Amino acid sequence: MPEISRFYGIIICMYWNDHAPPHFHAKYNGEEVLLLIDTWEIYSGYIPKRALKLVIEWAELHKDEIVKDWEDATNGKQLTKIEPLN
Repeated sequence: MPEISRFYGIIICMYWNDHAPPHFHAKYNGEEVLLLIDTWEIYSGYIPKRALKLVIEWAELHKDEIVKDWEDATNGKQLTKIEPLN
């Protein structure tokens, strides 16, 4: 699974040719959550609330880039790294 960003111990990834609806994976401390790209709602999984807030803050700053990576992933193209949350 290609890693597209990493910050504060959180790893953000997307799979190539992943299932709908559009989403990304966030991993933290052995836990994993899938977040929907249009709403940032949890599709499945769990990470602690503090980590989830950081992921959503990062996602709001990079929505266009996340959408582009999803489109590239569904077409089997190379994904672009996205700046971490600072």
